This record gives sequence, structure tokens and C-alpha cells, in this order.
Amino acid sequence: MWYARLAMSERIVTMITAEAIAERVAELGKQIQHDHKGEPVVLICVLKGSFVFAADLARAIDLPLRIDFLGTRSYGEGTESSGVVQITQDLSKPINGEHVIVVEDIVDTGLTIAHLIDLLRTRNPLSVKVCSLLHKPARAKVQVTVDYLGFTIEDKFVVGYGLDFAERYRNLPYIGVVEHA
Repeated sequence: MWYARLAMSERIVTMITAEAIAERVAELGKQIQHDHKGEPVVLICVLKGSFVFAADLARAIDLPLRIDFLGTRSYGEGTESSGVVQITQDLSKPINGEHVIVVEDIVDTGLTIAHLIDLLRTRNPLSVKVCSLLHKPARAKVQVTVDYLGFTIEDKFVVGYGLDFAERYRNLPYIGVVEHA
């Protein structure tokens, strides 16, 4: 049971079930297929938080695609974004002349994704779109377009399905809120 791994003073309350996530990921895959009409795409998985989502999404897309990874950091060990986006791992191949979909776990302030969109556009792709599992509009500091969105959520710090709190809880199959006793 997941609770067995929690600290004694913590419990996780489910916000979005594993079943709801699986259903929505399948819908997003179909939407991406429809929009790209057989054209190849590059999924750029923003590490670390979106790796679970990106893996499931890739399997839900029936198009020629390749996956690359881009590492970023803006949270560190806390629950508040520092506002400073650091690139910790760059792409392994060029994206010029390709359709790019940036796969993000959550868009909250918008600072990270806005920075990544600007960075990737300097590399001359045919297009850059954003696919995010979660969006937290109450925290927006910069307005960004999320072309493919899983769920809009309230302003709570969430974990699971790749999202973490101090590198814990990424392996939960659902999205939950950590409550401290």
C-alpha cells in the first residue's frame, strides 16, 4: 500500500485517479494524431517530472515520432518555483525542420515553459506546441498556450505520476496532494 512508504506525518489524498489519467492520455494521443495527419513529430520530454506522462503519451500516438529529453530545474527541494530556469540536460539531436511537442508535467507560473518555447524556437523547428498533463492557472505569472492539456487543477502542490516532492512520490500511479499532520 502506498501509505506504508509515507513519513508518519504525511498522507496523500487522491486528486486525479490513475484511470482518469489513462483515459485522458489516450484522448490527447488521438488529438495529436489528428492534428499532425501522419507527419512525424518530436516529443521533447521535460525532465524529470514528465517522464511517466511522456512514456504513456508516446504509446498513445500512432505517428512516426522520436523522443528526446530536456532537463530543467526551477524548484530544487521546495514547493515553490525559484523563478530561475536552469537547463540541466540539453537535447541530443537538432530539431530544425521538425514538428516539436514539448511534454511537460505541469504548467503553473508559466516561466519554465515560456523559457523553453523561446529557446526551442531559436533552433528553427517547423512548429512548437505544448502538451501538459496539468495546468494551474491560479499561479500564472506568464501567459502561455497549452495546445494539449490533460487537466486544469486548483492551486495545490501535487505529486505522483512523475511529479515529486523532494524527489519522492514520482512512482505513484495517480495525482495526489500531500497532507501533513
